[in-house]
Amino acid sequence: MPEKVLSVFIDESGDFGPYEAHSPYYIVSMVLHDQAADISGDIARFNEHLQNLGYPEHAVHTGPLIRREAVYANDLTEDRKRLFNALFHFTRRLDIRYACIKVRKRDCPDVISMTAQLSKKIAETLRQHEAYWNSFDRVIVYYDNGQIELTKIITSVFNTLYTHVEFRKVRPVDYKLFQSADLICTMELLAEKADSASFTKSEQEFFGSVRAFRKDYLRTLEKKKL
Repeated sequence: MPEKVLSVFIDESGDFGPYEAHSPYYIVSMVLHDQAADISGDIARFNEHLQNLGYPEHAVHTGPLIRREAVYANDLTEDRKRLFNALFHFTRRLDIRYACIKVRKRDCPDVISMTAQLSKKIAETLRQHEAYWNSFDRVIVYYDNGQIELTKIITSVFNTLYTHVEFRKVRPVDYKLFQSADLICTMELLAEKADSASFTKSEQEFFGSVRAFRKDYLRTLEKKKL
């Protein structure tokens, strides 16, 4: 029988600094792709869509895109929505699953407690679906090593729980599923903000309303949760 391989693309939202009102959570997303599921056609169509939108060879960064920051600072709202929808619909069509881990930063007074909570929650998520992870012969974890603290946590937790895991550093522009992980981080953060009625003006303008965000985007994406 052919070897069963699971790709895990990891991204994060937040940092290990002190709690701040504008950044209340640290979120880790994991996009899970069984390599037996061919997504080459989806990737080709997404690349073509990016090309048509004027963003060839581009890694979509969902948070700045919504907030009209960084490279998107001069883009019109309708152009940013087209780019967002390109990534969203690419992700929703894929044969993938995802998991998301959230830590409330107000509960973590220092880096040590933050590391402990995050490690515990990641391990709990993996153990909760242990049969799924063990159904694969190999697990390949992709991360861009953007935050050294998270790099240490995921290598430690995965290596403690599994012997069939390996790690690879990625560039977001090279892996579309890493961009999907970025999208999921942003959507999960927005879900928390929607529940606490704390959407910013730019988020309200982008999605139209909290109700529209939940109905048109969040509920569709949540169907892929592990």
